[in-house]
Amino acid sequence: MGAKPRALVLTGYGINCDRETRFAFELAGALAERVHVNDLIADKTRLEGYQILAFPGGFSFGDDIGSGKVLANKVQTHLGDQVAGFIDDEKLVIGICNGFQVLAKYGLVPRLDAPKIRQSITVTFNDSGRFEDRWVHVKNTSEKCVFTKGIGRLDLPVAHGEGKVVADEQTIRRLEDEGCAVLRYVDEKGEPAGGRFALNPNGSTNDIAGICDSTGRVFGLMPHPERYLYFTNHPHWTRMRDEIRRQGGRPPEAGAGREIFENAVAYFR
Repeated sequence: MGAKPRALVLTGYGINCDRETRFAFELAGALAERVHVNDLIADKTRLEGYQILAFPGGFSFGDDIGSGKVLANKVQTHLGDQVAGFIDDEKLVIGICNGFQVLAKYGLVPRLDAPKIRQSITVTFNDSGRFEDRWVHVKNTSEKCVFTKGIGRLDLPVAHGEGKVVADEQTIRRLEDEGCAVLRYVDEKGEPAGGRFALNPNGSTNDIAGICDSTGRVFGLMPHPERYLYFTNHPHWTRMRDEIRRQGGRPPEAGAGREIFENAVAYFR
């Protein structure tokens, strides 16, 4: 087994899922550190010393002019060359919830015309007009993304007011055709949500819940995998435990969300 990959978990200015995200990477076998965005800009910490960059969930800069937009501008303005080089070096980037909004408005996902970086999708207000905090079913529909390798259907929690993925028809078609539409909202049987609330909690186009870039190494998703690291995190874990036992099985210790972080660590081994 090689050296543990190092994960940089960004923090500062309203990001509030950084500790959980750091713990998720540590649980998966990485060396993870929380680093304030200003320390990166001031060159107190060098991005090149890490293999994974994580933009966690939260409310960066209070979502004052749109979710994730201010942080996206700040990172692109001061760290754009470093981030581009990080991706070119075949390293990994993940953005969760608010972090996904950052990646979308930065232009790092889907980045269909790599290496060019430009915004081609956005993440906007839920159709319900309110903050949605619930568990959803999602399904992996792509073989391209490093983070979802080997994953089928899984349950994850969402907590957002702006989670609706929107793009023009051509971009959506390319997302589909090029395998960059990674996670989709589905029902309990894995069938498409078809835009139905609350299976699709935000009205996202084509039930899209997660997107990767053209390399499969940059991944953004609205659900929170760092909130399902243990089997007992699931709201129905006692019922699920009993069903597993009735079938002669043994309930797992890990929650399904952990596999996303384990895939990232395995990529460097």
